[in-house]
Amino acid sequence: MRFLGIDYGTKRVGLATGDELGIASPIPAVLSGDPAAQVGAIAEVIRMRRINELVIGLPLNMDGSKGPSAQAAEAFAARLHAKLGVPVHFVDERLTSSAAEESIAPKHRRDMRDSGLVDSRAAALILQDYLDLRFPPPLPEAPE
Repeated sequence: MRFLGIDYGTKRVGLATGDELGIASPIPAVLSGDPAAQVGAIAEVIRMRRINELVIGLPLNMDGSKGPSAQAAEAFAARLHAKLGVPVHFVDERLTSSAAEESIAPKHRRDMRDSGLVDSRAAALILQDYLDLRFPPPLPEAPE
């Protein structure tokens, strides 16, 4: 199984890949705000990397409710599923973009944000959360 993690944004779409080994890795983001270009670029990644399932971050409000950003992410996921036919899973992505940005030195954050690196690091965090739930590490054997 190969997974594509997605941090959806209207300006950039962060991407990360992972598999049943359980490790998510960021890949270059889609640097377009055009929805058709975003879907086309993701379709190409799916084809090139033989992706089987999508994991999309759902930016819930801090109280767990769905605001406009979560609704936009769900609409984007519906477009991807309708066009590509790939199963879609959602992961609560609250604070992943902040965590991704914190991993970059303050003086480089603006450049990294514009390059899509922050978005792809956020996508890797989203995907890693999903992989950790789906493929938990084996429990150690009990001593005899």
